Amino acid sequence: MEDSFSKKNIHFIAIGGSAMHNLAIALNRKGFNITGSDDEIFNPSKSRLKKEGILPDVIGWNPERITKNIDAVILGMHAKIDNPELIRAKKLNIPIYSYPEYLYKQAKSKKRIVISGSHGKTTITSMILHVANIIGLDLDYMVGAELEGYDCMVKITDESKTVILEGDEYLTSPIDHRPKFHLYKPHVAIITGISWDHINVFPTFSNYLDQFDNFCKLIQKKGTLVYNIEDVEVNKLGEKYSDILETIPYKTPKYDVVSDGTIIHLEGKSYNLKIFGSHNLQNLMGAMILGESIGISRKDFLNAMSSFKGAAKRLQKIIENKGFLMFKDFAHSPSKLRATTKAVKEQFPSKKVIACMELHTFSSLKKDFLSQYKDSMSSADESLVYYSPQVVKHKSLDPISLEDVYLGFGGGVKVVNHTNEVLSFLLSKDMSNTVLLMMSSGNFDGIDYAKLAKDICN
Repeated sequence: MEDSFSKKNIHFIAIGGSAMHNLAIALNRKGFNITGSDDEIFNPSKSRLKKEGILPDVIGWNPERITKNIDAVILGMHAKIDNPELIRAKKLNIPIYSYPEYLYKQAKSKKRIVISGSHGKTTITSMILHVANIIGLDLDYMVGAELEGYDCMVKITDESKTVILEGDEYLTSPIDHRPKFHLYKPHVAIITGISWDHINVFPTFSNYLDQFDNFCKLIQKKGTLVYNIEDVEVNKLGEKYSDILETIPYKTPKYDVVSDGTIIHLEGKSYNLKIFGSHNLQNLMGAMILGESIGISRKDFLNAMSSFKGAAKRLQKIIENKGFLMFKDFAHSPSKLRATTKAVKEQFPSKKVIACMELHTFSSLKKDFLSQYKDSMSSADESLVYYSPQVVKHKSLDPISLEDVYLGFGGGVKVVNHTNEVLSFLLSKDMSNTVLLMMSSGNFDGIDYAKLAKDICN
């Protein structure tokens, strides 16, 4: 009997989400009949869905869209539990799945490699796909962020025997409060690092740690856990599960900083890389071991990585002009800020490093969490922190003051809460022989990085 995972009429509630629209496109390309709805859809989701021919004709929720002809509904996190389309689907007894649940069912017959951790997931996924493209290895995948050269971040085919999945620890859907990465049941898994995040869901560090412990329990029997031995909590998990899983540790390789990147030394050989920063080299080692699990030799992996320039928005160079360099980076959590600023200062020791970051996520804007940021940008010569009181209010959080943020970072940072103050600060500086690092999961509420770089250089 045909089940709902092979039937073709699929409706997406909240189709405009960054993950949801990619899965919708992937299933459309697989031959499914896709419909969807959302109360707001922004680019790039909007333009991609339109190009694919599956952009909703009308914005908003409409329960009349939900008919008995629909074989399954995929529910996104953006929807609420009282969504009228969701209520209608329940009334009609239409199977309802979350994004990761449906993705797992589509990948159930494949070898599943799941990349987890508080940081480095997109970079490791990007590295594996980069190498696979060069050597001609066909892989299915789900990537959590935009990658250069890809028009869809999900690929699910009938042909590929292996799928690479980013394992996000955030909640699955409004009606399923399991972490996403608990649904994938990997054959091979990696944990890159554990740094407390998503405190609206995991109110204590212990609770957050438990999610990774439970993840290890969900690795398939006789499966493999690749783990970062340099992370204290990850190392504990590697040791804990060494009796029931194949456990493979990794760590930062020996390396030299050079003007155009890094030279790593491994097993008696040296390899030139365009990436830099010890955190990226840790990611490289983890990715290389995952590559071995799907038949890519270390030599082939590292040779192919010589042309890898990094994942989009991860230390992405905006401009280099007469001694001035500007990078943008997705870093926003304390561990990411610490690793990124340290990497930039190590790579450019003779330059002044100015680090700017935006508090934008729920966790980062919660007063009780601010102390986690203490000294997280201490590697920079000058640091600025921006946040918007309007965003704090929109997230229904208690107000935070400039002093709260200053003290949370342990002092030594300039704190502002207007975008024009960020611009004024930067444009007042002598940027000769300087690296400017702009770190945010947003864009400082409207800063055009390309224009900023041009204005600084003029």
